[in-house]
Amino acid sequence: MKGIIGKKVGMTSIFENGKQTAVTILEAGPCVITQIKTVENDGYYATQVSFDDKKEKNTPKALQGHFKKAGTTPKRKIHEFRDYDFGKQVGEAITAEVFAEGDLVNVIGTSKGKGFQGVVKRHGFSGVGMGSHGQHDRQRAPGSIGASSDPSHVFKGLRMAGRMGGNRVETLNLKVVKVLAEQNLVLISGSVPGAIGSYVIVEG
Repeated sequence: MKGIIGKKVGMTSIFENGKQTAVTILEAGPCVITQIKTVENDGYYATQVSFDDKKEKNTPKALQGHFKKAGTTPKRKIHEFRDYDFGKQVGEAITAEVFAEGDLVNVIGTSKGKGFQGVVKRHGFSGVGMGSHGQHDRQRAPGSIGASSDPSHVFKGLRMAGRMGGNRVETLNLKVVKVLAEQNLVLISGSVPGAIGSYVIVEG
């Protein structure tokens, strides 16, 4: 297993053998290993990886000491890879070269927040009927939400309007199309969750 923390740069398309492929550009690393957790000390095995420099004045004193112990500058994003062995020691770097062209990876990110949305956008409802025959402003209405005297309440979990987006989303089996090691960039086919500039976890 391989993994790295990345930042979403944007999307573009590349051409190979006359075929166009939409790709997402990720700034993948360089990440620094800031801690290796063991079963004896922590109860489980994991490798803690950090990415993206942060000003020391904006970092809590406890974290400043944590990063100083690892021999690196403060970082913005910290993630633990459970049961991963990168074959590296604390303070060593992980770069985009951990992946190769043709690898299949899973990308975890936070989807874009869309605020409070109705049932048509949030759940794909078709609305109530057509706009004719006396109906007024019903095209995007949820319709009936339950019976009256029995059961006399609305069941929990009913799909209704509400906050949409901002969820943890994992996109599976995306292909690594190209690795630009000098620029620390990885080009992955298709789209990945999150806005431009957001952090993602790439596992493969």
